[in-house]
Amino acid sequence: MGSGGLELPPGDEGHEGNSTEVPPGAVSLARPMDAGSIGPELDWDTDAWREVRTRAQRAGRAYIWLNLVEQRLRAVVAAVLRPVYEPVHGDDWVVAAAGPAGQEWVQRAVAVREVSRRKGYLLDPADDNVLSFLTLPQLRELMVQHWPCFEPYFDERRDLELALDELEVTRNVVSRNRALSEAVLNQAERASARLLQTLGTGGDVPSARRLPVDAVEDLVGDRYADVVAVHPDRVRLMRQFPAEDIFGAARRLDAIGIGLNMLVQNFSGRRLIRLAEAGCRIRLLFLNPASSAVKRRERELGMKRGELSRSVEMNILHMRRVRSRLRDPDAFAIQVYDETPRFTAYLVDGDGADGVAVVQSYLRGARGMESPVLVLRSGSRLVKPDDAGEAGLFPTYREEFELAWADSRPVS
Repeated sequence: MGSGGLELPPGDEGHEGNSTEVPPGAVSLARPMDAGSIGPELDWDTDAWREVRTRAQRAGRAYIWLNLVEQRLRAVVAAVLRPVYEPVHGDDWVVAAAGPAGQEWVQRAVAVREVSRRKGYLLDPADDNVLSFLTLPQLRELMVQHWPCFEPYFDERRDLELALDELEVTRNVVSRNRALSEAVLNQAERASARLLQTLGTGGDVPSARRLPVDAVEDLVGDRYADVVAVHPDRVRLMRQFPAEDIFGAARRLDAIGIGLNMLVQNFSGRRLIRLAEAGCRIRLLFLNPASSAVKRRERELGMKRGELSRSVEMNILHMRRVRSRLRDPDAFAIQVYDETPRFTAYLVDGDGADGVAVVQSYLRGARGMESPVLVLRSGSRLVKPDDAGEAGLFPTYREEFELAWADSRPVS
């Protein structure tokens, strides 16, 4: 039979009148393949699954940043333009604010809103407004059109636009489920952090100046108590958070470990002096280089006899020289303990809700530089409201430090 002037090819071979040749003008239909030969061609191997998971993780991170920026920008636009247009135009204030230049996209937003209302897509009454259906570029256009209204609140319009330009690349990639490279993701995270800072958010976390609050931490950090970062070793930690970022603005610094190399070898004596002179109270607790615990640790690590004890002694002598140059040596206390070392911890501003801690456990065959690192943020901000008794790990290590300090003895 003909179909639209085209003939279907003949069916099974071997029947009278059938031929493998397709007449001119006929549509050729591919013959079905054996089912057993399809599977291997459609299957993904381990590398393919790893790649798509990496893409999904990057897209998820980027989406969180984009979501935060868009919500914040929407709130800023509403706070500035609503008092100007709503008294005259009522609920149509967004349409009025868009003006003739934005008539096309704002009418499209109105239509999408109406369809969403009819189909029941609007589950939150707070989203039942035209502003909630504007995209990031459209919110930006409203700000540009009415910049004199926003200018009193922002220093540089150019900086705001550049950050939004950087985000537009990421927004297009994420919305279309295309591959997002690590470089573009990092750029988007930096741009989002700048935008959120410009738009006035994040001020409720004082420790953010030392350890920036990650967008993912801000949303799901309560899943992990107060652990905000995990690094496989100290090298990767220092690459992302140099010693200056961790210790540079401390008002109180408590450290316990064997030799405290992360502080002594990565933070100069001059910086420690300036820190102490600025009012920082410092307490350093070293393992006694003459104790039997040092000898056991040397055997665990396969070090030469006396090698570790000499290293610890050199660090203590260096810190004593730093302390001797202070006008108030009492602000810089050095003590030693004789117990088996269980962990090293650097507690920065641990006496308040602004603290950050870097913690490592001592492993049998790994030096401190090679051991996994936990980064903790003090305070109850990341703890679930219904788990009031859960205080996180920070107080645990702070209490351990205080107990060890009470049982230690000072270095003259």
